[in-house]
Amino acid sequence: MLHYKDLKKLGLIGYPLSHSFSKKYFKEKFLKENITGYSYDTFPLETISEFKEFLKKEKDLLGLSVTIPYKETVIPFLDELDETAEEIGAVNCIKFTNGKLIGYNTDAFGFKQSLRPFLDTNHTKALIFGTGGASKAVAYVLRNSGITFWFVSRTKNNFGNTLMYEELTEDVISACKLLVNCTPVGMSPNDDKFLPLPYSSLTPQHLVYDLIYNPAETLFLKKAKEQGALVSNGYNMLVFQAEEAWRIWNK
Repeated sequence: MLHYKDLKKLGLIGYPLSHSFSKKYFKEKFLKENITGYSYDTFPLETISEFKEFLKKEKDLLGLSVTIPYKETVIPFLDELDETAEEIGAVNCIKFTNGKLIGYNTDAFGFKQSLRPFLDTNHTKALIFGTGGASKAVAYVLRNSGITFWFVSRTKNNFGNTLMYEELTEDVISACKLLVNCTPVGMSPNDDKFLPLPYSSLTPQHLVYDLIYNPAETLFLKKAKEQGALVSNGYNMLVFQAEEAWRIWNK
């Protein structure tokens, strides 16, 4: 029997981690695919400043997943970024190799793969809700897909192409046929919350995507579906990004 110290150690950093997708996913993957010799644990860090001490304590890590709120603030602690992560400016996957910490972004891959089946010629303009690490990965995919987009934020920032919620008129919603929520609004246990939009402007030509997967249908998606919009939650994106992280850790 393998002892814990002999296992190839993987895990997730972020805070809080009570609703972690990754640990359950990898535990089930290891069982289903009869994969042995690996462990996957959650490591809640209250602040990113704890990361250095965490690394001293957790020896022999093979890789880490990174979630809210550290996808951007973890970067100064890394030795290298792969090309995609560098362009996006956010990391959700770290590989430990030859004493170096290398940052990757598999969110972009996951979002692209999960979005692809739904896109059509209507989806030339998009609204991205939120300006954190996940929204940067979404913006990267849309930019490379030739889709014009605007970030939507509660406060003005230096993103340039940013709208405030009060600027989301019926005309804006009508023009932007792709809406992507990258905020935690509506996530369990706060699943009674939703983004303040003129939902009546949505149509069956709209695609409304929520990166949240718990609950499976947020109020954001429910309200969009009531207007006939095509909706998707973030579950498939998480599966694709997790499988891409697994590939990176083992290549």
